Amino acid sequence: MNITAVHHVAIICSNYEASKKFYTEVLGFQILREVYREERESYKLDLCVGNTYQIELFSFPTPPKRISFPEATGLRHLAFSVSSIEEAVSHLQKHGIQTGSIRIDEITGKRFVFFQDPDGLPLELYEK
Repeated sequence: MNITAVHHVAIICSNYEASKKFYTEVLGFQILREVYREERESYKLDLCVGNTYQIELFSFPTPPKRISFPEATGLRHLAFSVSSIEEAVSHLQKHGIQTGSIRIDEITGKRFVFFQDPDGLPLELYEK
C-alpha cells in the first residue's frame, strides 16, 4: 500500500442550503463541482480546501442523527490550519458562529479553538 495523502473528507448535512452557505460563505471554501443525484434525492458538493484537500458535502432526505458528545467513538473533529487564531475567531463571530475559548495545545504549544458547523459537527482551527 502506498498512501500519499488524504484525498477528501465526506460530510452529510441535514440542511443542504445552510451547510453550503456555511462552508462556502463563512469558511470560504471554493466550489469545485455541484451535482444533484435525482435517484438518491441528494446533492453532492465538492469543495476545495486550500490547494490540496477536498470536502464532499452530501445531503440526503432524512439522515439519522449522529452522536457527537460526549466523546463518542468515531471521528472526533475536523481541524483546519489558520495563520491567525484571533482573525479567524473574529471572522466566525462576525458571521454569528460561536467559538470556544482559545486554548493552547499542551504538547505542541500551538493555539487552537473549537466551533461547530450547522449540524453540530465539531470543527477546530489550529494555528500554524
